[in-house]
Amino acid sequence: MPKLLTVIFLLFISVKVSGQTWEVGAALGGFGYMGDLNTNNPVKINQPAASVFGKYNFNGYIAAKLSFTLGNIRGADSTSNDEQVRNRNLSFYTPLRELALLAEFNFMKYIPEAGKNKYTPYVFLGAGITSYAPRTRANGNVISLRHLRTEGQENEYSTRTAVIPFGAGFKYNFTGKCTIAAELGYRYTFTDYLDDVSGVYAERSRLPLPLSVAMADRSGERLGYNIGTPGSQRGDFRPRDMYLFAGFTISYTFVTSKCYFDN
Repeated sequence: MPKLLTVIFLLFISVKVSGQTWEVGAALGGFGYMGDLNTNNPVKINQPAASVFGKYNFNGYIAAKLSFTLGNIRGADSTSNDEQVRNRNLSFYTPLRELALLAEFNFMKYIPEAGKNKYTPYVFLGAGITSYAPRTRANGNVISLRHLRTEGQENEYSTRTAVIPFGAGFKYNFTGKCTIAAELGYRYTFTDYLDDVSGVYAERSRLPLPLSVAMADRSGERLGYNIGTPGSQRGDFRPRDMYLFAGFTISYTFVTSKCYFDN
């Protein structure tokens, strides 16, 4: 992660700067999730999310963006079309709090109000950190899952993960120095426990609490008997979870150098 941040920083300082602008904005949209409880739908949005950001435009093509995004993700086997997955009967939700630094590249030279192009597609890539805390509901109660170590982990998994955000969007200068944009971005994470599910069912003797046993295998709540044989598959065996943010942004650009318009 430090290496990626260094690459982004070097990219910024390598740009010949003949003028600069600052830009501030906000976004509204939704979070989606891809992991052990959603293996097939990479564009499923199921929870609202919001973001605020500040951006430093080096020229009409390249910008550095610092963003803070918050919302929730969730998943439930009960919504699956696969009966075997429904029988597993796991579910989770977790709040996400993401801080990210992004490099943004416009395909067309874009300067709100002053440039000749009123719109441009763009792409972005960056690095960030996200906090997460998976929970579930059982018998009307909210249950925090990390400390239960439901797969027999020796230690609790982390409260945070590094993320690599990447994606694309389309922006439009609809009036003055104001810009609206539509954006879709994915976050590659460095954890497989956004959903508290990863590998195989553990031996009950390895689980630290009676509640750990109950939350590790919830098939009995649906079937009347448990199917989680120790050593059998619990997760999808993919090494990382991902999530996405899709939404609309609105921003305002402050021009700090007149020569910026002459680029």
